[in-house]
Amino acid sequence: MPTLLSVNVGMPKDAPWEGRTVRTGVWKYPVQGPAMVRRLNIDGDGQGDTAGHGGEQRAVLVYQIQSYRHWQRHFGRADLGYGQFGENLTVDGLLDDEVCIGDRYRIGEAEFEVTQPRVTCYRVGMRFGEPELAALLVSHHRPGFYMRVLREGQVQAGDRIVRTRTGPGALSVADTDALLYLPGRDPAKLRLALNVPALSPGWQGSFRELLADADGSEPAARPAWDGFRPLRVTDVTAESTTVTSIRLADPDGSPLPAARAGQYLTLRVPTTTGPTPVRSYSLSAAPDAGSYRISVKHEPQGTASGYLTTRLRPGADLQVAAPRGEFVYAEGSAPVLLVSAGIGLTPVLSMLHALADRKSEREVWWIHGARGPREHPLAAEAHDLLASLPHAHEHVFYSAATPEERQRAHAAPGRLTKDRLIALSVPADATAYVCGPAPFMTDMRQALTETGIDPAHIHTELFGTLAAINPGLTGQPARAPHQPPGPPGTGPTVTFARSGLTVPFDEGRRSVLELADACDVPTRWSCRTGVCHTCVTPLLSGTISYSPEPLEAPAAGEVLICCARPGTDLVLDM
Repeated sequence: MPTLLSVNVGMPKDAPWEGRTVRTGVWKYPVQGPAMVRRLNIDGDGQGDTAGHGGEQRAVLVYQIQSYRHWQRHFGRADLGYGQFGENLTVDGLLDDEVCIGDRYRIGEAEFEVTQPRVTCYRVGMRFGEPELAALLVSHHRPGFYMRVLREGQVQAGDRIVRTRTGPGALSVADTDALLYLPGRDPAKLRLALNVPALSPGWQGSFRELLADADGSEPAARPAWDGFRPLRVTDVTAESTTVTSIRLADPDGSPLPAARAGQYLTLRVPTTTGPTPVRSYSLSAAPDAGSYRISVKHEPQGTASGYLTTRLRPGADLQVAAPRGEFVYAEGSAPVLLVSAGIGLTPVLSMLHALADRKSEREVWWIHGARGPREHPLAAEAHDLLASLPHAHEHVFYSAATPEERQRAHAAPGRLTKDRLIALSVPADATAYVCGPAPFMTDMRQALTETGIDPAHIHTELFGTLAAINPGLTGQPARAPHQPPGPPGTGPTVTFARSGLTVPFDEGRRSVLELADACDVPTRWSCRTGVCHTCVTPLLSGTISYSPEPLEAPAAGEVLICCARPGTDLVLDM
């Protein structure tokens, strides 16, 4: 008969970790006597990161004494006490390859239902003192599992554990964990998992995405070429006092591969001093014209933009990576909103070209904000494209223009704000594409949501670094990316293209992620051991090796930076 050996609780605390501070509730310790189990927690217990732990679906974490013994043998350790793996209930029995999602158990006065395996998390390795433990829990098929509380009540060590119902489908915790984190998935098991009502909504969503891939949905298109290749500058056109358009073509005259409207190019810019800057710029013209056009704003003190807008001449060659990006126009019949501010008009202008080329019958709303006509490049081009579309609406806002300038451009006075966008009464069934400064995009997303547009139909493009995902870290100062402290490394260079930073790799660092952390480059990670793929990043050029090897390799052209080390100079889209 399975038995409860220990009830373990612990409140979140701040713990030092690699020079930073982590808020975590992974430190659990045994309770003497009975403990009250409630719908969301056990009395005296808490979680530091409620996005990944705790809540109704993850109220109680279970781990088995049999797995304790396995790890004692694996690591040669005899110092493991109950709660060492962050679990609330240490049990004898209830093995991960026997317990199924949806199984129900009575322990003492309380009743529980199994909802999902443990979420891979670096903090269990932090507590244990083994950084790779999160990956080992998965690869050894010993994750442990979460339960929801069906009936509140008291439990205590020594209580018998009685199964009161068997989950439908006989899908074990170990099999469920492998479906998410390991290669070689069985589509039949994915469908089985989605038919288990007790499976937590987060895991159901992940399995739907995996099943769509397994059932033959269109895979993400591979970049048209690997790394960088030379493209010839055929035309340089000043669009305004600060914006210049650059046309690029194949040096041998062959048509370039078609891009998708909204994608961007990444360039190595051959300035005369220092490391070669790497920058990304949106395509601003028809994506299938056989050549590419980008439109670059000259930023003050911008080394790369200054070279491109003032020194570049036709006939020069630039090293260019293939078009990339997920901010792309998708065909449909619903109204489409193209919303931009400043130089953010470039990717949506490419989308407008695509609509005009197709002679689209869609209702098209062009909504743009600028200071005035001198800061509104390509205005005439956009206006002509809109005139060719039968169901187009054009709304331009000038925040710092004279009445005459506004009248000539048919522009409204003031900034394009959330309230002004709502006042336009855009159609609620529209698909929206928004590009501009981050605060602008936040305001526009909120405004569009308030007008009734489904948030899933609102797409934004951020030209800078992506928002960081660093679970548990606290008190992180917002700092611009910079060279790491200490002597420079002697290894291959790593270029963080979105951050505009090139850094020699220090062979003393375990991974590219560690280098990015030292440079305050915004990073996205969770397990830090090659399991969860949160850190997956497009690799523009270079080669890497892995240590440890990820449990599932990323797609071609992508890299898991949490366990990657450079073999040659790298350029990463981050």
